[in-house]
Amino acid sequence: MNIEQVKIRQLKMRMKSPFKTSFGSVQDKQFLILEARDRDGLTGYGEGVAFEVPWYTEETMKTSWHVLEDFLLPLIMGKEIHHPDMVSEIFSSIRRNNMAKATLETAIWDLYAKKQSIPLATALGGQKEKVAVGVSIGIQPTHQQLYQKIEDALEAGYQRIKVKIKPGEDIALLNAIRNEYPDVPLMADANSCYTLNDLALLQELDQYGLLMIEQPLGANDIVQHAKLQSQLKTPICLDESITSYEDAEAAIDLGSCKVMNIKYARVGGLTEAKRIHDLCAKHEMEVWCGGMLESGIGRAHAIALSTLANFTLPGDTAGSTHYWEEDIITPEITVKNGYISISKEPGIGYEINHSAIERYTVKEKVYRANR
Repeated sequence: MNIEQVKIRQLKMRMKSPFKTSFGSVQDKQFLILEARDRDGLTGYGEGVAFEVPWYTEETMKTSWHVLEDFLLPLIMGKEIHHPDMVSEIFSSIRRNNMAKATLETAIWDLYAKKQSIPLATALGGQKEKVAVGVSIGIQPTHQQLYQKIEDALEAGYQRIKVKIKPGEDIALLNAIRNEYPDVPLMADANSCYTLNDLALLQELDQYGLLMIEQPLGANDIVQHAKLQSQLKTPICLDESITSYEDAEAAIDLGSCKVMNIKYARVGGLTEAKRIHDLCAKHEMEVWCGGMLESGIGRAHAIALSTLANFTLPGDTAGSTHYWEEDIITPEITVKNGYISISKEPGIGYEINHSAIERYTVKEKVYRANR
């Protein structure tokens, strides 16, 4: 592969309803779509999932574009790339900025799979023909609205319900859910909003039979999570704390968690996500694939990643209609009986809905390799 042209677009799409977490709320989602074209005219697609505000990581949509334009594209364009695994090494001189890296790296993975005429899942070494799906539900204004979201998800066949919690909306919330749905597979995501000073409260969560509590403590912490896990029966799942293979290795060594959420964008791309998956498999730690409110392009990459053998727990790869009135791929991603079937088409396995992308584009720029 030799990338001759890249187009970066900024899209703005309105979600069906606001998605609220402990750190903020999103409804008008702005994000990047990157198109990487090689000298043979084939195009691979990647999605930049960083939010407009640096509340999940330090990255934002604008900083991602800046890092892509000024640092990553000059490193990659016009260079002969034999395999997408090379991209991580090419980018190694640039510290962090993992979501910007993943935006371009995933496009190259898509392009590579298309050039090989194989599905991206196959290129990654995936073994599944379908992947189990859970759903993530943001903080709702009332319990009744939350119940309706849960009802809708269960009716659609989702195999696991994740709810967001924060101080003041935790024990009473989970108690209400368990009274209404005593047997539903349930987990809680705190998005780093507690400290060890909340140990007694967090220990109360043990009574609700949760599959796991996700990222209860600091976004950069591994050590205190190990202390907390030793005091809880409920498994801790780490999300924001894991930004690299080395982070995952440290978390396993310290006993900081019993489950790991692997988001390819958070760790810099599919190659690093695979490495972390393999490490967890070696240590018999279960993993699942998290979501970032992606459009169909980013979601398709996550689905392909989820076909790897150790993704044994339902991920956050909900169907297109869960978030969007209209997606930017065709056919849209659908969930049937709690599973998403893996496309046999080359690359990400979905066609691009170019007319939809044009409607939602608010800014674009084309970059060409120097000849």
